[in-house]
Amino acid sequence: MDASTRRVRGTVGLRLVQTDGGAAPGEARSPGEAPAPTRWQPAWASGDDLPPASAAWREGDPVGRRQFLDVGDLVLESGAVLPGVRIAYETWGTLNAAGDNAVLVEHALTGDSHVTGPAEPGHPTPGWWDSLVGPGRPIDTDRWFVVAPNVVGGCQGTTGPASPGPDGRPWGARFPAVTIRDQVAAEIVLADALGIDSWALVIGASMGGMRVLEWAVMAPDRVRGIAPIATTAASSGDQIAWAHAQLAAIRADAGWRGGDYYDAPPGEGPHVGLGIARQIAHTTYRSAIELDTRFGRAPQDGEDPFAGGRYAVQSYLDHHARKLAWRFDANSYLVLTESILSHDVGRGRGGVAAALARATARALVVAVDTDRLYLPAQSEELVAALPRASRVHMVRSDYGHDGFLVEHEQVGAMVAAFLEGR
Repeated sequence: MDASTRRVRGTVGLRLVQTDGGAAPGEARSPGEAPAPTRWQPAWASGDDLPPASAAWREGDPVGRRQFLDVGDLVLESGAVLPGVRIAYETWGTLNAAGDNAVLVEHALTGDSHVTGPAEPGHPTPGWWDSLVGPGRPIDTDRWFVVAPNVVGGCQGTTGPASPGPDGRPWGARFPAVTIRDQVAAEIVLADALGIDSWALVIGASMGGMRVLEWAVMAPDRVRGIAPIATTAASSGDQIAWAHAQLAAIRADAGWRGGDYYDAPPGEGPHVGLGIARQIAHTTYRSAIELDTRFGRAPQDGEDPFAGGRYAVQSYLDHHARKLAWRFDANSYLVLTESILSHDVGRGRGGVAAALARATARALVVAVDTDRLYLPAQSEELVAALPRASRVHMVRSDYGHDGFLVEHEQVGAMVAAFLEGR
């Protein structure tokens, strides 16, 4: 089919809308008046239910289960100072008299402190690792005192781009670059405040796994066990490349407004770019096996891809774009993604092997066999360098990187055995 003909028949999942001034469709323009600027809008963001400019938690929103700690000024790895840092966190269970039953759970890129529990005021979605953490579950909160902080640079209560800067305005794009090490430095202050001298386990996947590794290297005397899951010691060129287009999609969105969009009305924020970033990322989170088996070339119900409609897999990605636009913040996505790109546990420490050799904790290294974002080979590298890692524990899954969430029975069995010393 001729490309120009195909374009006339419709553009998959998108529509053009007027965003600034000018005559509305069907209205006459004044002589010499320039055409109104237009902006691509995704089909999932049209209609009466428009996405917020930002879904960041802000002062005055329901607190939910969050607790807060004022960390004070945080000296960053760059030498810059992030003033007045506050950490939002949640806890479950009770710290015992010996203080030796604490477990730290580290969330991934778009996660938060709400690891377990229902959706409720202050928490629009249920806990993201509900199958792993809770009474009677692999990390049993009747036995373990579980702590989950929202990361520095995030958008769910911890200081981030949506937080007020020194002038009272949201930081926006002025928020300084933070590294994985900076985030862990703030968490060390949290551990001090909670009276936790050492963690029985620090566990996390993906970006959370990066913080697990930094804990093991930065404070080896404060970590007795680690579980880095589906992660890497240093972001690779391939991982940086996948992220580059995601960052560009957000910054190219007219609704991003140079990072100062927090006062924009619903539907006028950077949700288009954020949604596209999520679609790119989500493709790397799943496997070709799953997408081909689950969707293949099937059209979306009631739609014709040859007449402007979508394939089912496109509808699936639109769904995930919409979900993120209603629960996350675009600037936080930028800041946290760039912290992932800067991740290199060996930076300034003589390389990865030398850095990981500092770790003294028992190590449960977990990979997903179909992970095309954080390859199992990168977990093999961790095992080779961590002094107390025996082997890679492999999750068998058709779901790719997200197998660490989907295959909760396999992951749970591994974690439970590790906590029992097996």
